[in-house]
Amino acid sequence: MGDTRLIQGRYRLLDLIGRGGMGEVWRARDESLGRHVAVKCLKPLNTEHDPAFTRVLRERFRREARVAAALQHRGVTVVHDFGEADGVLYLVMELLEGSNLSQLLEGNKHHPLPLDDIVEIADQAASALAYTHQQGIVHRDLKPANIMLLTDGTVKICDFGIARLGTDIGFTSRLTGTGIAMGTPHYMSPEQIGGDQVDHRSDLYSFGCVLYEIATGVPPFDLEDAWAVLVGHRDTPPEPPRSHRAELPEEVERIILDLLAKEPDERPHDARELGRRIRESRTAYAHVPTVVSAAAGPPARSHLSAPSRPEQPPSREPRLPSWTRGMTTGHKAAGRGLRTTPPDPSAGLTGDWIARPSTGRVEEPVLAERPTPPPEVVAALAGRHTAGLSLGRLGRWTEAGEVHRAVAAEREHVLGPDHPDTLASRHQVGLTLSRTGRPADALREYTHVARGRERVLGPDHPDTLATRHDMAYVLGRLGRHFEAHQAYTTVLAGRARALGPDHPDTLRCRHNLALNLSRLGRLEESYETASDVADARARVLGPNHPDTLVTRYEVAYLLGQLGRWPEALRMYRDVAESRAQALGPDHPDALAARYEVGIGLGRLGRSADALTLYRALVDDRTRVDGPVHPETLRARHGLGVNLGRLGRWEEALAESREVCALRERVLGPDHPDTLVSRREVAVGLGWLGRWADALTEYRRVADARERVLGADHHDALASRNDEAHCLEQLGRGPEAVELYRRVAVLRQRRATGGH
Repeated sequence: MGDTRLIQGRYRLLDLIGRGGMGEVWRARDESLGRHVAVKCLKPLNTEHDPAFTRVLRERFRREARVAAALQHRGVTVVHDFGEADGVLYLVMELLEGSNLSQLLEGNKHHPLPLDDIVEIADQAASALAYTHQQGIVHRDLKPANIMLLTDGTVKICDFGIARLGTDIGFTSRLTGTGIAMGTPHYMSPEQIGGDQVDHRSDLYSFGCVLYEIATGVPPFDLEDAWAVLVGHRDTPPEPPRSHRAELPEEVERIILDLLAKEPDERPHDARELGRRIRESRTAYAHVPTVVSAAAGPPARSHLSAPSRPEQPPSREPRLPSWTRGMTTGHKAAGRGLRTTPPDPSAGLTGDWIARPSTGRVEEPVLAERPTPPPEVVAALAGRHTAGLSLGRLGRWTEAGEVHRAVAAEREHVLGPDHPDTLASRHQVGLTLSRTGRPADALREYTHVARGRERVLGPDHPDTLATRHDMAYVLGRLGRHFEAHQAYTTVLAGRARALGPDHPDTLRCRHNLALNLSRLGRLEESYETASDVADARARVLGPNHPDTLVTRYEVAYLLGQLGRWPEALRMYRDVAESRAQALGPDHPDALAARYEVGIGLGRLGRSADALTLYRALVDDRTRVDGPVHPETLRARHGLGVNLGRLGRWEEALAESREVCALRERVLGPDHPDTLVSRREVAVGLGWLGRWADALTEYRRVADARERVLGADHHDALASRNDEAHCLEQLGRGPEAVELYRRVAVLRQRRATGGH
């Protein structure tokens, strides 16, 4: 929506004031009533959903918007109107003047807020929660960014009802590398993590996380490994807040720890009880002398009047090894977002950065000749860079690419082409190109960044190795597997030297190296390497960590490639059970492992068992993803294949035809999955003796593969062999022989690299 857009002939958008996972927030003018309002425009992340999904989304939005609009309480944001304009769902809300708690912590250098402010915020927020819970509404996304402190001292909770819509429909972000669906893990209740039923007590837990952070300056599990954060919420007692801030009254600490009880029944019964305890705590601590904690830094002045600006943030010893600091967790209130590699002191955001020599020799530091840019310019670019990272985490790679290209150009102008921040932006440009199907362009961008980072930061700097690792990945996508192998080997050696053999980044590189070995046909080496990585990840991260299970999944695949299907089936089953337990039975990774269990059953001749599994999987995929989702259709394809193996060819043919038609409509006629289904149609026709019809389908597959992949691609050659076999069955021997000869010549040419 443009900034001159008039929505529904009434709301004129003026200024963009915020952007998040669910869309954008605009300052707007209500032309009918002459007042300023906030308009939130909600955009689904994936615009390729089928019409049934879109209908569900709109109906859910209207229902939740009505709920939000019906809430009338001083501590809840007022919703004036809602509707849909040009396919974009929108909410019209009161325009709030103030800051959210996340911004307050940022402005206070991540120091805790003053005690009086904490208690006042807690009291008002508890009142708002008590009211909304009484209406039967659970927020489910309470975090510092959703709690506003207005300029007049009023505390308001934002996004009631709509936060729930975002969680259920899929607006919230996903953690990079793990596939765990969530918003910010630092504020999730144990029951949310476990996929259990949530009620108002889940909000109390999340609110306890918020109070912990504003009282201490850090969330209860201040870890940068996403899995560790989740396990912390689920299994680990939080450190007492007074261990961070000694002057915190015991009564306030007890309230926070009670809110953070693992079992919902052990938390305060409801928000009314919470409010009563908060008000009682005011009297208890009123005459307690203040003792300044060395860890907490200097006491802050009241945020209800003016933000305090301490000079230095509090220092804390990390509670995980330092190498865990580079793993993605999403955003928490304290910080702008996490880097993908450990931070380096020389890669700051100021203009007078010092280039690190790549030779390893000790040299005199040389200040950049470029003048130091204004801090507000640098900060604005950093904010836009972070916004681009957020878009990427949400899967909106095209938009992320636009942001990063613009920021890269401006950083190059302001900071210089070799400044670490400029190179960081260009690295992200490469990533967005890779994620949007442009690996060749991504490779060019990565090559430039890798050279710059090696020159500025050194060959073994984590940022340099990260870029070379991504280069190896896109080389593999381009089919240049030998070059990818060389690149992975170089990165692996550098990471082992700089970070150690068991660092997660080192293991990630070894994991990818193992997969690339399989692409080179070196299956035994690939299997041995992947097995070693699986063991190391289990030792370092835990046996049920998503990264460990990803590698075990690949080990199972390699066992299948080696023909060791009984072992492959056992491992696939173990992975499926572990993922269902750790992530939930409906998580995409758990469902993917179940699909592979079906493959293993079919390969071992247990097609009846495979058929039972695939029927259940189709039902679950349809419920979770919808009837025409590619993974639902993949499960249906497996079902059809096993019907054929059981000799039920009429049923198999009907199933494969329907799947082929749906894949053609959803994915396109030349998509590899569509062509696999079309081949399955041809197989069914052949088994039913309808060879003329089968020949038509085999030729369609061969022509499409030849057109898309090239005449000498192994899939195209396999399809021509299918065609030749069909000609034989039709008694057209000479045509079949000629086609077999043509395939043999192309295969020989491919094997020798000739033209």
